[in-house]
Amino acid sequence: MLAARNDLGLRIFSTCPPSARAARDEYLRQVQEIASWSEDAGCEGILVYTDNAQVDPWLVAQAIIRATRTLCPLVAIQPAYMHPYSVAKMVTSLAFLHGRRVYLNMVAGGFTNDLAALNDHTPHDERYSRLGEYTAIIQGLLASAEPFTFSGSYYQVHNLRLTPPLPPELQPGVLMSGSSEAGMQAARRLGATPIEYPKPVAEYAAARRGGPSRGLRIGLIARDTEAEAWRDAHERFPPDRKGQLTHELAMKTSDSSWHRQLSKLGARAQGEAEQNPYWLVPFENYKTFCPYLVGSYAAVAQAVAGYVNAGYRTFVLDVPASPAELSHIGRVFGLAVDRVAA
Repeated sequence: MLAARNDLGLRIFSTCPPSARAARDEYLRQVQEIASWSEDAGCEGILVYTDNAQVDPWLVAQAIIRATRTLCPLVAIQPAYMHPYSVAKMVTSLAFLHGRRVYLNMVAGGFTNDLAALNDHTPHDERYSRLGEYTAIIQGLLASAEPFTFSGSYYQVHNLRLTPPLPPELQPGVLMSGSSEAGMQAARRLGATPIEYPKPVAEYAAARRGGPSRGLRIGLIARDTEAEAWRDAHERFPPDRKGQLTHELAMKTSDSSWHRQLSKLGARAQGEAEQNPYWLVPFENYKTFCPYLVGSYAAVAQAVAGYVNAGYRTFVLDVPASPAELSHIGRVFGLAVDRVAA
């Protein structure tokens, strides 16, 4: 189980299914079911998406809390959607009502069409400057029992008090999506964990452990043999021409540097997939937004151990297909921890 694999301080999150792709009368059941699987597997929490096409992530977070005992919602936060005081109020309200900690996944960007529809035309790097101020206000309100004042270029609050106060043990962990230099600098200033889309693990071979912890957004499919893993991977993510066209359109409406880099990596890796656990077909077919590692338990664990050795301690996994899939993933992390320890 994943809970037993924290010898190295690993934090493992699963992901909630996006509502935009779900049937309305089935979605709530799916959310609660996947949250329950994730908790039973020992995940720290579960990511809840946000964008213009999704239902409100705070309502989904409450549904997750009501369906579980300890699982922490990792709520994606886009500054365009609400004032930082409202975010802090949600965090402390959920703590007051349910005694549950949440994590915040701070998002600077998204689909440019979404932002344009909200009349937000802020340039990429400037959005991270704004996100830094936004997050600093949330952190300041949640950490202080006294009235809080902040004056920045984008936000100002004066003698703002948060009630009810947040118990110290329920302070939210803060993650920050984005791997650009602007995103990394913002995360370092705030003490947040930057979450990246990984490159193939061989490109991290020269990296050393140490320094601030970082995180990865990744999917895993592992079985006893390479053949079994690739068979199940292709069954779960068959080629989809409609999905490929949707992906191409989405890349045109996203200013994410990492989405563009993933697309280039996919073109470079064509024809090599089954000799390399790093697989981008689900991303290229618009079935998910992260790379996958596919192969035998040993091969996938070796790749995960390489990322851990490079300093990654937080892993945000893709939406789990079943409890059995989470069991396979738990075995991978167990082997990876053993490799790192050795």
